[in-house]
This record gives sequence, structure tokens and C-alpha cells, in this order.
Amino acid sequence: MTVPSGTATPNEEDVMRKLSVSTLVSLDGVIQDPGGFGEQEYGGWANPYFNDDMQARSLQHLQASDYFLIGRRTYELLVKAWGNSNQGAYMQRMYEIPKLVASTTLTGPLEWNATAIDGDVAEAVAQLRQQSGGDIEVYGSATLVQTLMEHDLIDEYRIAVHPVVLGHGTTLFPQNGVGATLRLAGVATLDTGVVNLTYVR
Repeated sequence: MTVPSGTATPNEEDVMRKLSVSTLVSLDGVIQDPGGFGEQEYGGWANPYFNDDMQARSLQHLQASDYFLIGRRTYELLVKAWGNSNQGAYMQRMYEIPKLVASTTLTGPLEWNATAIDGDVAEAVAQLRQQSGGDIEVYGSATLVQTLMEHDLIDEYRIAVHPVVLGHGTTLFPQNGVGATLRLAGVATLDTGVVNLTYVR
């Protein structure tokens, strides 16, 4: 991926892109297969809670973003499930938004309006983040999130905590992972019992 021109200088932070991680998480911290894409036998655990309010919030975040950044495995799951779907405002925006894929095995242009990041992911994302424009949205992608945390590139965490305990699976913040000190910037409790927590750096 070639990062677009127009890099901002450090004193232009007020117009720099914001990188946000949005994730659905169980009470015990699991983020794996909330949509039921075949990763786990308990897959789809978040589907009963994805009501109109959740969809509207997700659409708002996508509409505010210029790029959708994901890891290779998340990309492969999503393109298989959603790659040919553009019905409804949310799926239409998901279909059309440019996607950047962090991968050491994929190269060049990909299906679903996606491009593999060429070279160092953290460096490419840092350059993109320094430019003015819409936000960068990240879904899931636990390994990618650790890389972004390691390089202090995440501006905001949007964590939708679901009232389910799964017992095992990939977690957002693994043991022996990268640490961070965050500030709680927002709390919203939905009728479904989901609590949306927003943290900033």
C-alpha cells in the first residue's frame, strides 16, 4: 500500500485522522467470532444483541471513517461472509469503504475494495494517521491491535460489553500483551444489556 500524500505536521494534530478500535466483547473479554462466521462452536454470540441501535452506532462510525483497517484473518472471515452483500445502509457502507489489510502473506489489491499493506504496518498506519481526513476504523483483529498498541497508534477504544460469559477464546487484551493507561470518555447502556464503553488515550 502506498500511503496517500498530504502528511500533516505535528502542530496539526487537531485535523489528524483518529484511529478507533471498535469491538464486541463478552464479559470475560473474548472477541472471537461474535457474528458466527465459523471460528468457534459458540460463534454468533453477539447476534441476538445487534439491534437497530447497535447498527446505527456502527454505521455512524463507518460513515465518519475514510478507511477500514483489519488483520488478514478478520479480512478473510468478513469477505467470505459480507463480500457480496450491499443491502441496507450499513452493509452498503461496509461494501464501499476502502479496506486496508495487515498481512505478511497477502499482496496488492484484494477483493471487497481492499488493499494489502505493503511493508511495515505500524509505519504505514502512522503515516496515514498523520494526515487530515476521516477516521480509521478497526474491527476485531487482536494481533493487529497489539501491534497498534505497541506503537501507541490507537486514539480510541469502543468496547461493547455483552452479558455473556464464553469461557475461552481469543481476548482483546491477552496475558503478557501490551499495556496501556486509558481514560473513560463515555458509557452507554442499551436496552439489550450491552454496555458501550469508550476509552481514549
